Parts: sequence; C-alpha cells; structure tokens
Amino acid sequence: MWVAASGEQLLTPTAVALGKFDGVHLGHQRVIQPILHSAVSENGRGNGDKLPKYSPDHPSQLSTVPSSPNHTYSTVVTFDPHPQEFFTGQPRALLTPLDEKVEQLRSLGVEQLVLLPFDRELSALSPEDFVKKILVQQLQCQKISVGEDFCFGKKRMGNAKDLQIIAAQYNIPVTIVPIETDTENFPNNTDNIPNDFTEDGRISTSSIRQSLEVGDMTTATRLLGRPYSLTGQVVAGQKLGRTIGFPTANLQLPKDKFLPRLGVYAVRVFIHSETSDTTPVEKLGVKLGVMNIGNRPTVNGTYSTVEVHLFDWSSDLYDQTLVVELVKFLRPEQKFADLEALKTQIQLDCTIAKEFLNRTY
Repeated sequence: MWVAASGEQLLTPTAVALGKFDGVHLGHQRVIQPILHSAVSENGRGNGDKLPKYSPDHPSQLSTVPSSPNHTYSTVVTFDPHPQEFFTGQPRALLTPLDEKVEQLRSLGVEQLVLLPFDRELSALSPEDFVKKILVQQLQCQKISVGEDFCFGKKRMGNAKDLQIIAAQYNIPVTIVPIETDTENFPNNTDNIPNDFTEDGRISTSSIRQSLEVGDMTTATRLLGRPYSLTGQVVAGQKLGRTIGFPTANLQLPKDKFLPRLGVYAVRVFIHSETSDTTPVEKLGVKLGVMNIGNRPTVNGTYSTVEVHLFDWSSDLYDQTLVVELVKFLRPEQKFADLEALKTQIQLDCTIAKEFLNRTY
C-alpha cells in the first residue's frame, strides 16, 4: 500500500474514504467498503498487489509506483496528527499507530493512505474550500464515502449532508454510511465486566478504548472485528523471569500505542523474523502464552513494561518483532509478598490461560 503525506506524492484519481479511522474497527470498515469496489479493474481485481509495500524509511519512492490512466485508487484519507492532539496540545495514544493502521488497511484491500497534515491552515479551511482544494484539486476524487457522523471544515461546520451537497457541484457522488451498532448488545461478556460505557450501542473508537481500559476483551474484540493486539520489538530486560522459571520477552512498543488495563492476559503471539519475508504463520506458527502489562510492584518496578511468556518456547527472541493478540484478561496487577508467591501465581495464570486458549482455539 502507498502512503503519502503531500499532494506531490499522491496516486490519482482516487475513490476516497474520509475519517480518522483509529482502530480500523467494524464501523470504519463499513465506511471503507464502498471505495474498494471503485478500485476494481476490468479483470475483476484491483492492482494493489503491484504497489510497493509501505516502508517508514522510504515513504515516497514514486519512481517505483506504476501509473494507470484507467485506474481509480482506493484511498483512505485521514489526519496527522490526530485533530484532538492538535487542538489540545497533548499527545494522544492510538489504537492503531501508523504502522498498524497501514497493515489493517492493506488487509482490507486499500491501495493508498493519505495523511493530511492537520495544522492551523488545514483546520481553518471552510467546508467548501476543503472539498475544492483537497478533494478535487489534490486528490482528483471520483467518489467519496463517509460515516453519517462525519464533520469537517473550520470548527467542524460541515457535516455529511453538506459534503454531499458541495461535492455534487463537482459531480462527485458521496456515500453516507449509517452508524454501525453492536447488535449483540453485549450478552456474551465472558469477562464479567460491566459495559455501561457504550454510546447507544454504536461502535466507536471511544467505546473500544473504554472497554480496553477495564479489561473487557470480549467487547473490544467484537467491536474491532479482531483481537486487540500489541506489536513491538523484543529488547533486553532485567531477565528476572528466568530466575523463577518463566522467561519473558520484553516488548518495546510505539510510544503512541494505547495500552489496555494493567494486568495479566492470555495471548496468542505471531513471531516476525527480521531475516525472512515469510509470514509468521508459515515461519513459526501461532504461539500461546501469557502477558503482563504493568510496573512489577513485587520487585519495586518504577516504569511500565510489557512482558510476554510463551508456552513451550526456549529459543532467543531478541530483535524479533512480536504481534501479540490479547484474548482474555486474567487478573489485575498485584504485589506479592516475595518471588516465591509471584512464581506460584504465574504458574496458576499459565494453567488458566492454557485451558482457556486450548478451548478457544
């Protein structure tokens, strides 16, 4: 998938899905779906497989990108930084930092992600100017899809209906997608955690964040359409786990990654090899384990860590990239009287996690 941050890098013409898309949850996927159909070529397939893979080190190698005058590129347009971060001046933790968002969009068949620099100039554009300067002139937009709660332009003055009216002046059709709701209404909350934080049942980034904050992985998984995951590189830690028989991989996460409730989780882990292009499943299969997110109070830890213990695994994982799917919240972080008590609890955690994961998968 092609990632662009300015008008000079764009693949055009485009079919555009507009929004913030943090999480790429089920509601976001529904907004994206209409523009994927526009990007299908005459042989029934999109040409996304011909596009270069995204690399944060080489984001704009336009010479490697094919040009096709008869092709409309399925394009997700979002903002960088997040508008809330711009207006508050405070960093915002994201469900899907850039690398994760790219992978999720690529898996849906999106061919291009455009990051509009959200600055004072962009925030001051009227709805009419946003359509004219960004959608028409820069993106050469042929089709637009937005959620029915979409707002844009200075002080969020424009809504989805306004976009439809303004775009019609340029003969650009706009699909307004209804709000996606959680039709199950939470009857299967196996984590036994209250879920009164939803907004009338709507699927939203905020409701997912709130479910993660209380450790309700059942709800988070359902609203996302997949388990919430943490992706990071294995770095050296204090090696305390080895001394009590439970070696762990210490994960270094993106600084803007949203962390769920502190505590212990049953997890599935995919291992990416730095020396192979083979997919994790082909390379090493799916591994099961437990993960702790917290400050390690038993040993007077002073900062948060993310540590993963894999069942039946003894090989070196340093410098490997792990994708850890959070399947079930097991217990909050707690302080134990000594390392022996901690060891006993970890053994119990592993037993419970194995039973649950083997039953689930």
